[in-house]
Amino acid sequence: MIALCALFAMGQITIKIGNQGISPLMQAALRSAGATVVIVAWMLRQGISLKPKPGIAAPAMLIGVLFALEFVGFYWGLALTTAARGTILLYTAPFFVALGAHYLLEERLTPLQWLGLLLAFAGVALVVGGRASSAANASTITGDLLCLGGGVAWAATTLVIRGTALRDEQAERSLLYQLAISAVLLMAVSLLMGEEHGEAGIFAPTLGTWLALAYQILAVASFGYLWWFVLIQRYSPARLSAFTFLTPLFGVVFAGLMLGEQLTLPLLGAAVLCAGGLWLINRR
Repeated sequence: MIALCALFAMGQITIKIGNQGISPLMQAALRSAGATVVIVAWMLRQGISLKPKPGIAAPAMLIGVLFALEFVGFYWGLALTTAARGTILLYTAPFFVALGAHYLLEERLTPLQWLGLLLAFAGVALVVGGRASSAANASTITGDLLCLGGGVAWAATTLVIRGTALRDEQAERSLLYQLAISAVLLMAVSLLMGEEHGEAGIFAPTLGTWLALAYQILAVASFGYLWWFVLIQRYSPARLSAFTFLTPLFGVVFAGLMLGEQLTLPLLGAAVLCAGGLWLINRR
């Protein structure tokens, strides 16, 4: 699980690298499309039916739309803000999951879990509010908010799966719905915004760009998610979820080591607050 958190954190770095040669939404669309092919091949090899169960068309379409919105926010946001900040903000999703589960699914929170929510929120406030209020930083603040919106969409996807018939669906098929539907929607939005023209779309591909995209497709969107499903089947989800707080910490460190992003004290403090809050939310 620790290795999986590091793998997911590295995925945020490769998105930032990929943005240097492929427009954000185009990159997200290619990622979903590529992962769709991989997952279909995996399911056929494992003998898993591609046919969905009756009565799940509506929630399946909804999680596909939410999955697309998550990556519209995150990929676009990373084009405007740093990978470290974007990672911290995206991984506030468990905060919104816990809050939504409390009010929508009647999964009541303990006082200690509420403290965790407050700590996670304090981390978000620190990383967003720490920006100087100047016109030069307006685009960065927009990027921060887009990444935060990606976290909200991710949380909404989780709540839909928990609260509908999708909770009894095969995990691989649920993942396939998200990937396939989001691939179509993300490509449509990319084309509508003109990302195929000029210095947009696939505008400056290098070997590093393609390797970054391949990592996102294979390591994160395909086998990373399947790896998570296998762990969930074999071990306690409650115990595993406590480890997810490591991902934003890995993201901050990787961004500093690989992209040269400055590891400021407020940014590190925000990572610690988010990590501590998420740990309190997920602990027994």
